[in-house]
Amino acid sequence: MEKDKSKMWFWVIGVIVVVGILFFIFNKKVVSPVTIPSTETTTTTTTTTEPVSVQDVDQTTGAGAASISYANALVKYADRRIQLDKSCQAHPNTATYKDNTGIMIDNRSPNTRTVKVGYTFTIKPYGFKIVVLPDIYLKSKTLLVDCDKSQNVATVLVQE
Repeated sequence: MEKDKSKMWFWVIGVIVVVGILFFIFNKKVVSPVTIPSTETTTTTTTTTEPVSVQDVDQTTGAGAASISYANALVKYADRRIQLDKSCQAHPNTATYKDNTGIMIDNRSPNTRTVKVGYTFTIKPYGFKIVVLPDIYLKSKTLLVDCDKSQNVATVLVQE
């Protein structure tokens, strides 16, 4: 009887060790860092140094360089919009889009926001920017969105 208990404990400990090793191996693959290419190496067809096209609107005065109104942008980008609230929280905080797709970054705050989606730009109070996601030459790539001092407020998966 004592011999059966020691065999049982040997097998239980062996299974725990194997499960722990497998968990470590699979967890390590998921957490591995992703390198985002520098914006300086992105090829663009415009004369600006930014890797994406951007449209900017000041909703409070109606002024800005955008050729699209806020109301029209809400309709056009209804399924491709990330809204930043007064606390710099993103809604939704995870999204998946195809590369070379325009998305709307919508500032619903009375403050000017400094936002990073691959590169850094500002959005006026109650304004928005249309950002074209870069062609990243891979099957999928993750871009993290920062808002002012808040980092990783949203995760955008860019797919081919």
